[in-house]
This record gives sequence, C-alpha cells and structure tokens, in this order.
Amino acid sequence: MDSWNEESRMGQPSAVYQVAEAAERENPESPLLEKGDEIIDMGDDFDFEGFQVVRREFFAHLTEPAVTFNNCRFYVNSACLNKFPDTDYVQVLVNRSTKIMALRPCQENARDSFAWCSATKGKRKPKQTTCKLFFAKIVSMMEWNPDYRYKLLGKLIHANGQYMIAFDLTATEVYQRTFPEGAKPKTSRTPVFPAGWQDQFGLPYKEHQQSMQINIFDGYAIYSIKDTSAPDGTENTAQNTPVPQTQVEQPSTEV
Repeated sequence: MDSWNEESRMGQPSAVYQVAEAAERENPESPLLEKGDEIIDMGDDFDFEGFQVVRREFFAHLTEPAVTFNNCRFYVNSACLNKFPDTDYVQVLVNRSTKIMALRPCQENARDSFAWCSATKGKRKPKQTTCKLFFAKIVSMMEWNPDYRYKLLGKLIHANGQYMIAFDLTATEVYQRTFPEGAKPKTSRTPVFPAGWQDQFGLPYKEHQQSMQINIFDGYAIYSIKDTSAPDGTENTAQNTPVPQTQVEQPSTEV
C-alpha cells in the first residue's frame, strides 16, 4: 500500500484490490475504472469524522452566481442572468432568522419586482441599482461596515415548484476600503473572510450534510428595490416599505 496511508491515517482498509476489467459506471459520481486500477476499500463503516468540507468561497468562482453590496448599490453578476436567460425581473427575499437571501424570478408586473438587468442592443447585462434603504437595513442586520464591499456566492435551489438563487449572508467575501489622507479611497483586491473561518477549511462533514436542508420560504420578507434616479442624474432614494418581518407575505405564483 502507498506510504500515504502507512499509519492508517484514513483508517484500516478492509481490502486492497485491483480492477479485473473495465466496467460501466453505475452513476455520475462513480469514477471511470480501468483494468489494473488499484482500489483501497475502506468498507461500509468508514467515518467522515474529522473531515471538513472546504468552502467554495476559497476557490475561483467566475461562473457561479453572485451578488454584491457596495456603496449603497446592489447588483448580480452575469452568471445569475445566465441561469435565467428569459428573466429580467426578480423579487428579493430576506430571512432575518436564518440570514438567507434569495432572488426569485417573477414578471415585471408582480408586486415588488426588481429589474436585475438592463439590455443594450439585445444583450443583457447586470444592472447596478442604488438602494440606500435596503443597503442600510442589510448592513445593520449583518453588522457590516458600510464602507466595505461585500460579495456573496449563490446556489440554485428548487422549492415549492419554483427555482431561485439563494445566498448565505453570513458567508461573505469582504473587500476592505481605506481612505488615505489626500488621496482617493482604495479598495483591496484581496478578500477578507469571516473571523470564524480563520482556523477551519469549512464545516465538519456531518454538519455540512445537515446544512444542505433549507426551508426557503420560512420567515421570508419581500423587499422592493427600484432605481429611482432622477433624469438629471441626481438620485432619489424613495423605496417601497419592506414587509414587516413578523408577517410573511406569500410570494405570487408568477414565474
């Protein structure tokens, strides 16, 4: 057996064998086995105790859905738009208890719809929207620094017959901004992660498996974010009043 497991750091294997002949893959998560490949069989009692699932925020993620809060603005990336190529409007849902935010596709005329993109010559691109009230409420709820830029990765989910993109507001990439005297503000290009991530790669395996179960509608409120910039370029910050957090407004069935 290879030296990497001489001290049984992975546990004591029940068997070590070579593949006799190539076989059809049983499922998409099975490896492509060829004749002669060595398999170390750890048996059915193998325990993932001690393993942590490395957070995806630690890897490059240019093609994954993401949202950004920055300078009283809120915007998605192109990956969000690509997931919903026929959607120009969404509703923003926030759960104050679980600190989960979701973007739910909707029709333009749906209550509290938000235009998350603009179109130029038929090409859609993310739209940066000024949202001082929403920005302030999120910053206050999460105890963020309003001078920093916050980026969150999203996950496509399916719940109650609807598809949405969900974001964990506690799992942020923070880009700090400094204000040198007599110079323009500078924003760091290197993200800072939550202090709780300092001494870990991610959640323990078993806790990670349990955390995948989310009741997306439990406790959500729907916010309206509208670009109300005046024609002369000055900004208006008037927005619809958020739904009280003790009352959950049922999302419309429009998709």
